[in-house]
Amino acid sequence: MGVLGAGTMGARIAAHFANAGIPSFLLDLDAKMAQKGIENALKQRPAGFSTDAAATLVEAGSFDGGLARLRECDWVIEAIVENLDAKRALWSRAIGAARPDTVLSTNTSGIPLREISAAFSAAARRRFLGTHFFNPPRYLHLLEVIPGAETDSAIVEFVSGFAASRLGKGVVACKDTPNFIANRIGLFWGATAVGIALADGYSVEETDTITGSLIGLPNSATFRLLDIIGLDVASFVGENLYHAAPDDPWRERFLTPEIQKQMLGRKWLGEKSGQGFYKRVGPEKSIHALDLRTLEYHPAAKVSFPSADAVRNTEDLGGRLRALLAGKDRVAAFLWKLYRDALVYSASRIPEISDHVVEIDRAMRWGFAHKLGPFELWDALGFAETAARMEEDGCALPENVIAMRRSGVKSFYRREGREYFDFAAASYQPLEAPGLILAHCRKVKQNPGAALIDLGDGALCVEFRSKLNVLGVDQIQMIEAGLEETKNNFEAMVIANQGSDFSAGANLLLILLAAREGEWDEIGTLVTRFQQANLAMKYASKPVVAAPFGRTLGGGCEIALHAHRVQAGAETYMGLVEVGVGVIPAGGGCAEMLRRVDGTRRLFETIGGAKVSSCAADARTLGFLAATDRVTMNPDRLIDDAKQFALELARDYTPPPHAPIRVGGEAAYALMKLSAWTYQQGGYITEYDTVVAEKLAHVLSGGRLTGEPMVSEQYLLDLEREAFLSLCGNPKTLARMEHTLKTGKPLRN
Repeated sequence: MGVLGAGTMGARIAAHFANAGIPSFLLDLDAKMAQKGIENALKQRPAGFSTDAAATLVEAGSFDGGLARLRECDWVIEAIVENLDAKRALWSRAIGAARPDTVLSTNTSGIPLREISAAFSAAARRRFLGTHFFNPPRYLHLLEVIPGAETDSAIVEFVSGFAASRLGKGVVACKDTPNFIANRIGLFWGATAVGIALADGYSVEETDTITGSLIGLPNSATFRLLDIIGLDVASFVGENLYHAAPDDPWRERFLTPEIQKQMLGRKWLGEKSGQGFYKRVGPEKSIHALDLRTLEYHPAAKVSFPSADAVRNTEDLGGRLRALLAGKDRVAAFLWKLYRDALVYSASRIPEISDHVVEIDRAMRWGFAHKLGPFELWDALGFAETAARMEEDGCALPENVIAMRRSGVKSFYRREGREYFDFAAASYQPLEAPGLILAHCRKVKQNPGAALIDLGDGALCVEFRSKLNVLGVDQIQMIEAGLEETKNNFEAMVIANQGSDFSAGANLLLILLAAREGEWDEIGTLVTRFQQANLAMKYASKPVVAAPFGRTLGGGCEIALHAHRVQAGAETYMGLVEVGVGVIPAGGGCAEMLRRVDGTRRLFETIGGAKVSSCAADARTLGFLAATDRVTMNPDRLIDDAKQFALELARDYTPPPHAPIRVGGEAAYALMKLSAWTYQQGGYITEYDTVVAEKLAHVLSGGRLTGEPMVSEQYLLDLEREAFLSLCGNPKTLARMEHTLKTGKPLRN
């Protein structure tokens, strides 16, 4: 790769290629600026590089001295300042330096490709396209691919396929229109929310409370998002879009509001200047919010709306939104105006920015992290009812929506999202999913918290379905049933789901309630059953592949440790974190890690410190993933890859042999105990942390045996269970569990 421009976007694009194992030259005006870009991508939060080691794949250089290196590159991406003259000048030099077959692309967010490439040769224009990454590229799934009028279709196909499979991107095909899809709709959405707040007297805090996670948007909501983007950047992009879209009847929305102009005049640019709509004050960094009338700051108020509080915990987002809109309060008034205009605007941009509703929905979900795209949202609110209410408001519906209603169509999607309504064809068309969708597969068996799913081709999936995919009797039961079903009727088994995380660990509430009632036999039986289910997976007659992603903690991590192989998502945050709630791993995690990790002290610090990997690559360094495990960059393809991995293993599978495990004995126990004592003396851990740590040391040392004996797996499982039960009997452990359940945070008692 060659990446031209080492600013925030260029450096992070190079970092993401490095995360995928692809080396690059990162060039800027001078090599020091390029090196600074690499360093920023390492230290910024969230970090652009998945590991520090990945940064070694990026080589810094200058335009003057480094352009000749583009001869070594298969693909060159330009990501410099959004200035047409600057882009043209750089490309005039870069094209001559690159090979005749090198792919050429720009990361512009709004300048038309035809203007950038106007002076290119015909051969260069055939290799040129737009590849608009969203910041940060490591985390935001969207890549907008924009062919120019002369771009070779084979180049578009290659870039799209490579980006999806190797870079893990959700690719959306765009037209060469102002700001493409996501920024066009996203800017309108944000500008409309700000306009409602200013016109109707909503405070900064009220607006962000209404437009955040409550309605399926990120917590950055509206004004917080502007601070993150930068008020100067938002104003620049909006003003440019206003001038670039003269035929857009809604373009006045993109002009900078007067209050924002005043803030720009005062250099209140958001996070990068230390203040914007919010700022942190004093040594305690308390958050203050801007009064939109006086431009004075005040301590940020905690906003509460009764209607929002009543539905906040409603899992079904569509049901939550319908309930909010049905109200008569300030929340309902705000949301109706926002949704009415945003939905009409989105529909009116077809076919200008895209031919299909699918691309617009995916762009907003993948680029702005909306839970629902505009047309999915319209369906969730009720297409017919919402359209009728728009007309009652005197809102003119777009002609495509009018024609859709006239033909009797009731929704944009149907058959569980497998078909979408195509305006041009005036009919439903099949929707090609980016990967396997479990909800579309045949159910073999299910209970309230898990299910067996037929993935096809002889692969069975155990799917977790509980909140946060916590593990209890339902999940253990389905693992057991899955192993039996696989033995009799399938070739291989996959453990996977499509929730927000693979598993947050054991069902703490279940354990806490049982411990409060002194039901020790029930807890012991549950632990034993979990241990045996994990062993059954490990020694099953047919291969089991786990597909962890996101949070894979505690018992979830132990399931992955016992699978024959793991196909992990690139962003897998894996760890045995049980000490945080006052217990130790008891599902075989200690035993399995003793097999994997050399050095008792290192293992003790990993488990005792509740270390969680920052990504799949980091999970490998910590020992949670083995060298034989694989990683999938694209989350949409994780289950497909796990399925293929499992079937590949099934062709010539032999279960692993039962083998003893070497433990460190009394000497290792003494070393771990000393380490815990040292941490306590230094004030890093509490006295009760030391109690838990000594229980962990007892297990990892093999029960303080003499020498370095070999012990059986079952012997270590018994030690794990005994330590777990004894800690559950301590009031301080129960206090930790209760606090974590209430706050989501650990208690240091």
